[in-house]
Amino acid sequence: MINYLLLVSRQGKLRLAKWFTTMSSKAKAKLVYDITQLVLARKPKMCNVLEYRDTKVIYRRYASLYFICEVGAQENELLTLELIHRYVEVLDRYFGNVCELDLIFNFQKAYTILDELVIGGEMQDSSKKAPLNEVRRVDQFQDAEDVMDKIQQSYLM
Repeated sequence: MINYLLLVSRQGKLRLAKWFTTMSSKAKAKLVYDITQLVLARKPKMCNVLEYRDTKVIYRRYASLYFICEVGAQENELLTLELIHRYVEVLDRYFGNVCELDLIFNFQKAYTILDELVIGGEMQDSSKKAPLNEVRRVDQFQDAEDVMDKIQQSYLM
C-alpha cells in the first residue's frame, strides 16, 4: 500500500501531495522536508529506492519534477515505479506533453487523475485509457453545466 505520493520540483518545492495514511500536519511537514532533502541530495545514477525508517521511499524524476512514493517494507518497488510511470503517462496524454506549470495551474485535474488511478493507496486500474476517459467525461459534464449556467443567466437578465 502506498502511504503518500509527492510531486516535488528540483528546487524542493512541493507541487502536489496525496496522503493515504492519517498523520498530523506537523508530521506531514517534517516528512516532506526530510524526504525532499534525501531525494534531492541523490545523484542521477543512484538507485530510485531508499530505506526511510521502516519503509521504502521510491522516486522517479521526470523533467523538473520528482515523483515520490512511500510504501511498506514488504511492497514491490517495481510495481510502485510502474504506478509512477503510469501516472506520468496519463498526465502526459491529458495535458499533451505535461510540464510543471500544467500541474501548478491545473492541480485539480492532477488530483482527479490520481484519484482515478489510486484509491486508498492501492492501484485501482492499470489501464491508461480508463482513467483518461473518466476525467474527460467529468470535463464534458462540467462544460455542459457551464453552458447551462450561462443560458440561465442570460434569461434572468
